[in-house]
Order: sequence, then structure tokens, then C-alpha cells
Amino acid sequence: MDYSVATPSYDIDYSMAEPCQKISVKQIAARLLPPLYSLVFIFGFVGNLLVVLILINCKKLKSMTDIYLLNLAISDLLFLFTIPFWAYYAAGQWDFGNRMCQFLTGLYLIGFFSGIFFIILLTMDRYLAIVHAVFALKARTVTFGMMTSGVTWVVAVFASLPGIIFTKSQKEGSHCTCSPHYPPSQYHFWKNFQALKIVFLGLILPLLVMVICYSGILKTLLRCRNEQRRHKAVRLIFVIMIVYFLFWAPYSIVLLLNTFQIFFGLDNCISSNRLDQAMQVTETLGMTHCCINPIIYAFVGEKFRRYLSVFFQKHIARRLCKHCPLFQREAPERGSSVYTRSSGEQDISVVL
Repeated sequence: MDYSVATPSYDIDYSMAEPCQKISVKQIAARLLPPLYSLVFIFGFVGNLLVVLILINCKKLKSMTDIYLLNLAISDLLFLFTIPFWAYYAAGQWDFGNRMCQFLTGLYLIGFFSGIFFIILLTMDRYLAIVHAVFALKARTVTFGMMTSGVTWVVAVFASLPGIIFTKSQKEGSHCTCSPHYPPSQYHFWKNFQALKIVFLGLILPLLVMVICYSGILKTLLRCRNEQRRHKAVRLIFVIMIVYFLFWAPYSIVLLLNTFQIFFGLDNCISSNRLDQAMQVTETLGMTHCCINPIIYAFVGEKFRRYLSVFFQKHIARRLCKHCPLFQREAPERGSSVYTRSSGEQDISVVL
């Protein structure tokens, strides 16, 4: 993800036929992005940290779904860790040196790509559990979940390598920047490759997997006799797909327009300024998806809400109100209500 485009640190762009003033773009970024990034960091950090704590303390990582949810939360936390630095960068210039530039770029990209891959794995996990329930009993093990998670992190690192290698901090005009610097002889190749890679891995691939898997899930759910649970599951499926598309499609479209400005007839100063402003808005919108992940993939589920309630009572409310009689009693063990379910409900509960 080319965050340097969304938060330009230059006043004039010399890459066009005539020098193009970018002062207004930088001024808007300095005012708009720091508060927005701060909100994304706060809400995303709290939500994903709660997911990690509940999965470890309450659910005990007893299924492949738990493993993927944990890794998705960790991916989002890696991604979010870099946000305060980009907020500072947007407000002024890069003051953290070249090594921090590459290190934070690596965390950002690895968190971004691994988050996408774990959303894909969660989608496929739901598909197996519902459409191929018999096969899933053998395949959906904690061991297999850990193995596929390890492979996923390796793939995310390889997908991030070009961005890490070519990103560096240097003086540009009166500002220090942290941005990609491709070899002059291969500049257009790498710039186009990076943009197309992000669009394919960040939008096309996950949407393709969602459409295929959720189509099979919907066909299976429509045969379910429990009409109320069926409607809830179908509604959640559409929410997952629509939310992902709304949050990431605008950024992918603007990224393509910005990368291929000449092809779309947008290689002029006015259009370039508008595209940079659009990048600021759409990339920030995409970033907020990591705040939505805990809500969609964890807290929407009825069982996860119960775990959250128990966790809040045992670890938060009791410490805040030590003398309140309501919290003096041990929180009831919900093993039977949380862990136990009839065989008829087991498959749908993966979606809910």
C-alpha cells in the first residue's frame, strides 16, 4: 500500500510535463489525517486487543476458527502499531530515520497482506464447516490451523518484500520523506506492479473467494430448518461481503487511476491534486476496516458476546468496583451454554 501517495511530503511534483504545486494536498493531509488516524488507532487497538484476550483467556484456542481469528487480530494490531507514526508524518515530515522507515513499512505491509489472507482463510473455514461438514471434522484441526497460519505469514512477508526493499527515507526539497524509490530504469514496472498487486490481493482475490464460498454456504443454509438462525446467518454473510467491498473498493479504484494517470487521461495538475486528495480519503476509509474486523468476525457472534460479557465481569468490572455485591460472586461457568450445542446447530454457529 503506497501510503506515501496518500500523505505527500512534497510541495511540487516534478514528474509531470510541467511542475505541479501540491501544497494544498499536503495542507489538507496535515489537518485531516492525524485526527482520523488517531481514531482508527484507538478503536482498532481496543477492539483487536479484546479479541486476543478473549480468544486466549476464554476460548482457549480450541478450534481452527479461533486460530485464524487470533492471527487476524494480530495482523490488525501490527497494522495499527504503525498508524501513530504515519499520523505524525502526515502532520509534518519523517523524523525517524531510514531504518524505522523500512521497519514500519514492513509491519504496515505485512499486517495489511496477512489480514487479507486470514479473512480469506476464515471464509474458506466457514465454507468447509457448513458445506462439507463431514470432511471438516477431520480437516479443521488446531494443528492444521497453526500450519496454514505459519504459511500465510511467510506468504505475507514475501508479498511485502518489494515495498520494504524500495522504501527509504531521504531529503526531498525542504522535507524528509519515507516513500518508495524505484530504480529509474524500472520505475514504471515496479510502480505498476505494486499497484496491480495491491488491487488483486486486496480486492479481487478476497471478493472472488467470498463470492464462491458464500454462494455454496447460502445454498446449504437455505435448506436449514431453523428459519430464524438461517436468516441471521444469511444477513451476516451479506454484511461481510458488502462491508469489505465498501471499505476497500474505493481505494483500489483510486489507486488504479493514480497509477495509470496517462491511460485514463488524468495526467494534469488539477486531476493529480484531486487524485491525491481522493487517496487520502479512500486509504483512511480502508484503514478503518481493521476496526470493523473484530465486530464482524467476533463480536457479532452470540457466543463471542457471551465470552465478552464474562470477561468484562471477571477482569474489568470486578476491579473497577471491588465492593459491588453484584461482582463478588464468581462469574457462572458457561461451559454448557457456550461450548455445548446440538449437532443440528453446529454448522450454522460457525457463521453466527
